[in-house]
Amino acid sequence: MDTFLARQPIFDRNLNIYGYELLFRADPSNIFPEIDGDCATAKILSSSFFTVGIEEITNGKKAFVNFTEELLLQGTAHMFSSETIIIELLENISPSPEVIAASQELRKKHYDLALDDFTWSEDFIPLLQEATFIKIDFQQSSEQEILTISEMAKKYDCILLAEKIETYQEFNQAKSLGFGYFQGYFFSRPEMMQNKDISPMKQNVLQLLMKVFCEDFSIDELEETICRDVSMSFKLLNYINSAAFSRLTPIQSVRQAIAFLGINEFRIFVTVIAVAKLCQEKPSELIRSSVIRARFLALLAIELGKKKDKDIYFMLGLFSLIDAMLDHSMDELMKNLPINDALKKALTKRRGELFSALEFIELYEQGEWDILEQRSQAAEIPEGKIASFYLEAITWADNCP
Repeated sequence: MDTFLARQPIFDRNLNIYGYELLFRADPSNIFPEIDGDCATAKILSSSFFTVGIEEITNGKKAFVNFTEELLLQGTAHMFSSETIIIELLENISPSPEVIAASQELRKKHYDLALDDFTWSEDFIPLLQEATFIKIDFQQSSEQEILTISEMAKKYDCILLAEKIETYQEFNQAKSLGFGYFQGYFFSRPEMMQNKDISPMKQNVLQLLMKVFCEDFSIDELEETICRDVSMSFKLLNYINSAAFSRLTPIQSVRQAIAFLGINEFRIFVTVIAVAKLCQEKPSELIRSSVIRARFLALLAIELGKKKDKDIYFMLGLFSLIDAMLDHSMDELMKNLPINDALKKALTKRRGELFSALEFIELYEQGEWDILEQRSQAAEIPEGKIASFYLEAITWADNCP
């Protein structure tokens, strides 16, 4: 059984991560042809949470999980701790006496409830009285509908969560309307690209990346550049002397570190640290997403028989969000980086073999399970590999230097 499980970040007003909505295969009937969808979803919840561990999936943050009416009435939520899970009641759930009673029971046991894709109706007042969060889809709701629901939220002391926020303009609009939490891909897109200069510090980081990727770069020059950056030098030596390498004799210089890691591994290390520096004024999830993509694509490259190109696939993931990091167009940024032409084509033109690989992680992040499964079958990727790559990438990113 190929169990797909992805996570989408939920931010607070300061763009700190509050939690993740966990996305499961939207239609499990094609996996369990003799089991109804609710039962299948329960099995996915059980295997994913108990096998992998919810804390590992969410890095200790809250997990928002969709529940159908049947799952709610079956008491499935009680399998999980109220400290870790937030119950999302889907928009097609009817406020029947049984649903209201189940919701009241959950609230008594200190579970938080979220009403997903909420639209106003007096019938839902009993559920509003139990809900902690109201989620409003900004792409499907009119401004008047949003204002009406906002007023209801105040009356019933519910927290507003704006979902499908796609631009910083929508983010700021939601903040002005009193929303406390936000979900969407606005954080991974450039903000106000026009007439925005790249800071001198970030220009220095880009210059470092240019040196790292030049085929004829000088190790002496690179060593000098790294040594001038105290934080990068410290992170490099701390990483190379960590338990991950089990060295008996510590490495004490940048030059020794370069020799030990090798050029390709050293490039990856420097790039990860450099990308983190480019993200300093951005949500922490942006660098985390970049590193997850990088690790995922490196694993995918090996699976596709491209092991010798896994470093290029890794860089593809890291650079795939660089336009959002610097608030400039991808075309403009790629002009100045001396990187692989195929990599540039994937990032700027969104075409070619490398872009096909990038699409795997993009589809996974968005929960496009049906398309993803078709692509996996076409690429002859064994069942379960994609999900395992994603979970391994999350773990790797959370422990990245």
